[in-house]
Amino acid sequence: MAEKLEQASNLRALNGFDISGEEAVLRLAAIVESSDDAIVSKDLNGIITSWNAAAERIFGYRAEEIIGKSVLVIIPPELREEEPEILQKLRAGERIDHYVTERMRKNGSRFSVSLTISPIKDRFGRVIGASKIARDVSEQSRVEEARSRLAAIVDSSDDAIISKDLNGIITSWNAAAEKLFGYRAQEIVGKSVLSIIPPELQLEEPKILAKLRSGERIDHHETERLKKDGQKVWVSLTISPIRDSSGKVIGASKIARDISERKQVQDALIQSEKLAATGRMAAAIAHEINNPLEAVTNLAYLLTLDPTLGQTARNYAQMMLDELARASEITKQTLAFYRDSGRPMHFEVCELLENVLALNRPNLERRNIKVKRDYSPSEPIYGYASEVRQVFANLMLNAIDALPDGGTIGLRVACDRNGTNGEHRIRVTVADNGSGIPAQNRKRLFQPFFTTKGSGNGLGLWVSHGIVQKHRGTIQMRSSTKQGRSGTVFVVKLPVKGVAAARRTVA
Repeated sequence: MAEKLEQASNLRALNGFDISGEEAVLRLAAIVESSDDAIVSKDLNGIITSWNAAAERIFGYRAEEIIGKSVLVIIPPELREEEPEILQKLRAGERIDHYVTERMRKNGSRFSVSLTISPIKDRFGRVIGASKIARDVSEQSRVEEARSRLAAIVDSSDDAIISKDLNGIITSWNAAAEKLFGYRAQEIVGKSVLSIIPPELQLEEPKILAKLRSGERIDHHETERLKKDGQKVWVSLTISPIRDSSGKVIGASKIARDISERKQVQDALIQSEKLAATGRMAAAIAHEINNPLEAVTNLAYLLTLDPTLGQTARNYAQMMLDELARASEITKQTLAFYRDSGRPMHFEVCELLENVLALNRPNLERRNIKVKRDYSPSEPIYGYASEVRQVFANLMLNAIDALPDGGTIGLRVACDRNGTNGEHRIRVTVADNGSGIPAQNRKRLFQPFFTTKGSGNGLGLWVSHGIVQKHRGTIQMRSSTKQGRSGTVFVVKLPVKGVAAARRTVA
């Protein structure tokens, strides 16, 4: 006790106090001894002059072991150059607040401390030493380091990691979220998570929040979300509740993984299964239809040779024979899908279009549909003429169906010399001024078995798309349902040497 009183008296004297009573000294000693922080004093040579109980607990040295020794004892060797700088500032009367550094315990272990160092002055104002308060912040440093490490992991994750409160307000947004959704953190933090949820799916959010409030976790929920540019993206969501120190749910963390590529693969598998099913169905239909079709064809042929019929009737029989031949060819192409029909050859696109128009003239006249042609000179296409004719026939039939009360169909043929690798392409446009195709149906037009008509099997555009791809071409559609500006346009682009180039590529 006498030793503690002496230390307290030294501190009082060093701070310029007039030692006027033992009670004041005891009060000061009690304050110093009861502090949770290490309180140490040293002279201007760095010699320790006092050492409280918290310093014993934190550093491991008892007061009698350390008082009278240099403060360098508790400073790691590589940090001892700090001490002269500190003493220099103290001599100038400066105070050092919350200086975070490392110090050493008696057992050699190191830990982080926050130092507040104040000059001690005598009654004349001269600096004669320093008082040092050292707070052990190693646990705080570990927590901060863990947080920094966690933040680095979150920020470097390939998955979008987002947090939100229980009102659905976004509170954090990592770099992968910026990449996936297109919003920078400063744009989206503080806004509702509904910003990235499509309108038709926003009813999901209250259900998700209700589960989170009850402490439930949501694993691998596959859904769609919205990018900044309005595009939709398929994501797999894992959503976990965030709890405070008392265990109360205060928010949610959400990991969103882009699964668009996997969904595309799944869709391709579904399409493949549909193709296989269609192939089996096609084989069965072909078997059933070929025999009666051949019989009818033979009967029509016999009618063309019957001398008892007038010339007009024989002409009708010949027209029937021509139509049956066309029906047979279309049936083979539709049901065989991608099988070659004969050998590839050079053919004129404009001639094919005129042929299709001739076959559909009765429908055009009956519905009072006008046809506007705009044909530019173009090179012949090398490919399968019957297949390409089927594409144009499908597009023409669709245009006619879009104009039940009359209208206009526009046919345009032009040479496109800016194709892939600079190759020449023929661009064919089939346009109608019908009512247009609703937006929700446009993405599905080229899928098998999808149709917006009351009749039909929904295979026409799918087969056409396959034929165009086979010829290394493209088929695109745009449509409008706006009053006064409605209509649909299909654009087919075919390389001049489509089939030949395709075979070279495969080889």
